Amino acid sequence: MDSAVLELEGLCKAFGALKATDDVSLTLQPGEIHALIGPNGAGKTTLMAQISGAQAPDAGVIRFRGQDVTGLSVAQRARLGLGRSFQISSLIPEYSARRNVMLALQARQGHSYRFLWPVRHDRSLTGPARAILDRVGLGPRASVPAGVLAHGERRLLEIAIALALEPACFLLDEPMAGMGTEGVGRLVAFLRDLKQEAPILLVEHDMDAVFALADRVSVLVYGRIIATGTVGEIRANPEVRRAYLGDEEPAA
Repeated sequence: MDSAVLELEGLCKAFGALKATDDVSLTLQPGEIHALIGPNGAGKTTLMAQISGAQAPDAGVIRFRGQDVTGLSVAQRARLGLGRSFQISSLIPEYSARRNVMLALQARQGHSYRFLWPVRHDRSLTGPARAILDRVGLGPRASVPAGVLAHGERRLLEIAIALALEPACFLLDEPMAGMGTEGVGRLVAFLRDLKQEAPILLVEHDMDAVFALADRVSVLVYGRIIATGTVGEIRANPEVRRAYLGDEEPAA
């Protein structure tokens, strides 16, 4: 197997007596979607925050492309190519979808201060921004302020922003939330292709989407990973069925 793009080793994070993550270890390999599932309160959000740099672990190591990034900030990790999407606060509501993507393109170029300049007609930004929005299906909504977009559209805009940064891996936090069946189907097809550009660590509650997409699945319960394996292995795992998927027999 190729060297892991992302490697977590023994991550621990406690809030008082509550162990949000408890000795969590996993890897994200090139070209794969590794899904992280578990019940509400399992620690998924805390784990993603540690990976992105928003929270520091109490113990453990995070390696990205072979480099120890445990002590680096969100911005430093992003510059190395660690791309987290679906942080609603990262959108500027009064700016159009296009302008939000343009700001991400500026940041990638190392000139994010140019938001003070009249860049609306800068073809080095407008062309790529429109192409990215077209790619995620938001081309017709390019001029709409982010704050006016529907919830599912904001998810797509966050994907567009992540794409603009050209990360070496994606951290996607519940991308299917707020989407109807048709939207989920389109996004599943899109992510299946996207993993060839950069591997994806996916947190998602839509089990149909997870089972359609994931190359591997890790199950987090009460801060601990109780199983990691293929979709078939996870669906057949008795402990996982008891803790999360239910006691019914796995589908054939």
